[in-house]
Amino acid sequence: MRFAIAYGADAVYLAGQRFGMRAAAANFDDDALRQGIAYAHARGVKCYITVNIMPSCRDLPELPAYLELLQDAGADALIVADVGVIRLAQKYAPKVPLHISTQTSILNHEAANFWADLGAERVVLARELSLEEIAEIRAKTPKTLEIEAFVHGAMCISYSGRCLISQYMTGRDANRGACAQPCRWNYTLMEEKRPGEYFPVEEDARGTYLYNSKDMCMIEHIPELAQAGVDSFKIEGRNKTAYYAACVTGAYRAAIDAYRADPAQYVMPQFCRDEVDKVSHREYYTGFYFGSEQNGQHYGDSQYIREFEVVGMPVSCDADGHAVFALKNRFFDGEELELLQPGKAPYVFRAHGAVNDDGEALELFNVPQMRVHFTFPFPVDAYSILRKKKERPS
Repeated sequence: MRFAIAYGADAVYLAGQRFGMRAAAANFDDDALRQGIAYAHARGVKCYITVNIMPSCRDLPELPAYLELLQDAGADALIVADVGVIRLAQKYAPKVPLHISTQTSILNHEAANFWADLGAERVVLARELSLEEIAEIRAKTPKTLEIEAFVHGAMCISYSGRCLISQYMTGRDANRGACAQPCRWNYTLMEEKRPGEYFPVEEDARGTYLYNSKDMCMIEHIPELAQAGVDSFKIEGRNKTAYYAACVTGAYRAAIDAYRADPAQYVMPQFCRDEVDKVSHREYYTGFYFGSEQNGQHYGDSQYIREFEVVGMPVSCDADGHAVFALKNRFFDGEELELLQPGKAPYVFRAHGAVNDDGEALELFNVPQMRVHFTFPFPVDAYSILRKKKERPS
């Protein structure tokens, strides 16, 4: 959360340890929720809390007190999907705005207006919409109703994320935050009279991952999103690292700011496109924004593309250019590194003169979490990150 804010997010969304769709993550306990909301507000950033599971009856008794806690903590909105949750939120947290989750599958202006009539301030549109359809929804809904859309990150094979495969195959309910991601598994065929005899279903020798979606990336289409009427660009950050949040948020922040500064002459800074390739990701595509002709499935495998790795995360940085990083991956003296800082293109340099806590210059820095000292010819931001291109296997 801190890195997303440092790299330019206008708002962050997060979950408590109950009622959110990311049950496998550690999430925020009640005290951390209060601290997180206060931290965001102190920096002029809004904080939205997901209360977006599809609850069963056994989930409901604890919900009123939790909603009261979120209102008392100062949440800027609740992201909700279930109509029962919405009803309880309006009773127990009436001062907190409601954002309608993508799981409600809002695909048309009548649906958007329905939620507006129920008091929603924002709708998060279904991922299956094209830019043309979004523009029509924008034209036929009140201007007071904000429109949010996913612009980057993991896609789900199931309609607007309403997945039943995980529950069927593993007993883990995706709609209560416990998805096992069976869409990423490799599948074979078995004939019922020959149990245990598997037949490959394959595009080539690697097999076929029938449900495996590519990742969405709309960094090159900021003008089209804005012109369609999207008010809020949403980055999918499920179980991602601080490094991922920094890179992707920073890239979209810089691209959006460049577009706002001069829409008529807008040219996306090249480093914005480069940044989204430097995080762990699957093959990119543009989702359904330009129609459904583009193939959004990746059949070969379910692996991530990882061409860069984090060398160090910040321990301390100062205005004199002295920076200390906790080592995450090894590097050699003289190796090319990149310093990532909020609001700036990456600074590429050769790692000469780095020392450990004892002031020793080493040929190889390779002890995990060791403190490595650098001196730069400029002030270094407290949220700077060191990275490098991954070493190729020998």
